[in-house]
Amino acid sequence: MLTIYGVYRSRASRNYWMAGELGIAFKSVPVVQAYRLADPLAADAPVNTRSASFLAINPMGLIPAIEDDGLVLTESLANNLYLARKYGGPLAPADLREEGLMGNWTMWAATEVEPHAVRIILTHDAGTQNSDEGRAKITTAVAALGKAFAFLENHLDGRDHIVGERFTVADLNLSEVFRYAMSQTVLFDLHPRVKAWLERCQSRPAFKAMMEARSHEAA
Repeated sequence: MLTIYGVYRSRASRNYWMAGELGIAFKSVPVVQAYRLADPLAADAPVNTRSASFLAINPMGLIPAIEDDGLVLTESLANNLYLARKYGGPLAPADLREEGLMGNWTMWAATEVEPHAVRIILTHDAGTQNSDEGRAKITTAVAALGKAFAFLENHLDGRDHIVGERFTVADLNLSEVFRYAMSQTVLFDLHPRVKAWLERCQSRPAFKAMMEARSHEAA
């Protein structure tokens, strides 16, 4: 059985959503980010990214990780590409060309979008979005995201999905990266195709189920 290590309030959300889309059974092992705990090494601390039991799974001490038939993978977006390839169905590549495109789009999101989008969400998580420093960080991130948003906006001209004419792992991976920038509504309003695409992705039952589970976790 597939095992997913990590809480829903982390990049593990991507893997939980993917498992839901695929309709596969999985075991969830909650692993909390160590920075959320006063003393992650305390005897009564919950399993976290500094716990020995988790470091045996991922020595880098980062979530998520997945374990499937003895295979351990530790990069959230790559985890989803693997799950799509293994379990097949409409989310998976239909041929080598689609596999290349799905990998290319996923790497693009990881390198060109996520670093800037994460800066936005971390500023909000820190509660500093209204400070001078916080506003400056967000302004810089939004400016950096403009090119990527424009690129995806152009790609979605005449398309509803990233690859092929169906929802695939490429849509799921990208939408989870773009979700980090959702607080910047003006950015989405300036790119209506991107906005509509993200809304389509997030209207899926498996996404809603993942977010419902996420809402029941401790903040």
